[in-house]
Amino acid sequence: MNEPASSDSPARRIGSWTLIAAAVAVAVASFGYVGGWLAPHRLTPEKLVDQLQDNAGTFAGYRRNHAKGVCVTGYFDSNGQAQAYSAAQVFAAGRTPVVGRFAIPGGNPYAPDSSVPIRSMALRFTQANGQQWRTGMNSMPVFPVATPQAFYAQLQAQQPDPATGKPDPAKIAAFFAAHPETAAFRTWAKTARPSASFATESYWSLNAFVFVDANSKHQPVRWRMTPEASDADNNTSKADDTDYLANDLTERLTRGSLRWHLQVTLANPSDPTNDATKTWPDDRRMIDAGTLVLEQTEPQDSGPCRDINYDPLVLPAGIVASDDPLLPARSAAYADSYLRRTSEEAHLPGTAAIHPQPETK
Repeated sequence: MNEPASSDSPARRIGSWTLIAAAVAVAVASFGYVGGWLAPHRLTPEKLVDQLQDNAGTFAGYRRNHAKGVCVTGYFDSNGQAQAYSAAQVFAAGRTPVVGRFAIPGGNPYAPDSSVPIRSMALRFTQANGQQWRTGMNSMPVFPVATPQAFYAQLQAQQPDPATGKPDPAKIAAFFAAHPETAAFRTWAKTARPSASFATESYWSLNAFVFVDANSKHQPVRWRMTPEASDADNNTSKADDTDYLANDLTERLTRGSLRWHLQVTLANPSDPTNDATKTWPDDRRMIDAGTLVLEQTEPQDSGPCRDINYDPLVLPAGIVASDDPLLPARSAAYADSYLRRTSEEAHLPGTAAIHPQPETK
């Protein structure tokens, strides 16, 4: 009989790396980060999106990340509490219409919902003055890496081996060893499990932004959406259902609207704004800025979210980007992915020949 592996054996360590890598790969696929300002021979949006396709495959007409998703519509009901920190019209008391999208990370639009432990929420708020606020959030409190270069290196380490169809655990372990900043995310990933519903998740902005008030005072912030629904509300069967998230959402909305509270965390001067791998201390002041109310869901191929590029740098007056290097990188890659998929859609049977270009600020 073979001797069982010890708790710290090479086999056990490789197995642990593989499990962690599966969750990390989801987060890696959840953002398309690359800095458009980087030298072309080092890193470009095209190069990074190509790598995403190498890892997940290419599905014509779909987003290169978050390919599987559904559209949602509703409104944001501001209570006016954030108006003291931001002059953005969305924070004035009253309602702002919202077009959003729930999704799971990855480039495969046919992936089972249970295959990944992370869910995403993207929103477009359209103010009465015509300005927009777009935000993409994920159901994890930190991002694995802090720079576009590290993100690209992580993608390379997780590219499937042609011989096995799976990432090489040794390459993943080497990447983690070279990037200790991934520790917080790896700790979270060890216990992360696929949830039963989009409606019961909290969604974090991950990146920091800056609110600007009517007197031009700047306040660094992060935000998250926290749900009113709980797992106890979920009575939908998930057995043998690869698309249970969309089905659950539809069923819940037949019983009434779904609500989240927009909770804004105000940074202290010492809190880092350029590192998405670090959380801010729990004692930071938090304000409830209002309630997101979602009333309807539609398929993404025909719904209102289909042609929206949820670029996080589309911001209204009163919100500006922080110094987080992932933000311009993320914007550049989103634009590249958008142009690829809409160009492909124009050549697919039954689709329009012309699609709108990405909207800008």
